[in-house]
Amino acid sequence: MNSRDSASAYHQATAFGATAVGQVVALYDTILRDIHRAMAAMAAGHVEKRVNAVNHALLVIGELQGVLDFERGGDAARNLNSFYTVTRAMINEASVNTSREKFQEVVSMYTKLRSAWSRVEQTVTPSAPTERLRISSRPQPGFPQSLPDPPGDPSGSGTGSWSA
Repeated sequence: MNSRDSASAYHQATAFGATAVGQVVALYDTILRDIHRAMAAMAAGHVEKRVNAVNHALLVIGELQGVLDFERGGDAARNLNSFYTVTRAMINEASVNTSREKFQEVVSMYTKLRSAWSRVEQTVTPSAPTERLRISSRPQPGFPQSLPDPPGDPSGSGTGSWSA
């Protein structure tokens, strides 16, 4: 098993045992790794590697965007949808124009959002891993309204899982 296979196995095992919020953090980590790989490939003049890294980042963002629950997620889901739409366009622009600055801007944006999700994760009581993420629209003290709340539905109307 080479180092890439080992890293992939580690990431899969970590994601499988993670809470829903932990899965979101792991996906943001993947996006950030992909963008850094794209920048390194761009600097080295490896077009195919850059395109592959960008395509993978866009795929992950598309998956995050695809599981947004607008009915339950309210403004948080709509804000995340807009964020994903804008950053997908920025990543495409950065790749087409080989703009390190635009890639850096996207890295900064995802780093900040990843940090917010990581703080939310610290407030979440560990629960069973989920297969599908779902956003709750309840406000969380200490976090802006546009961020999703931790999983768990005290009203009993759901399973405690949520979508990002």
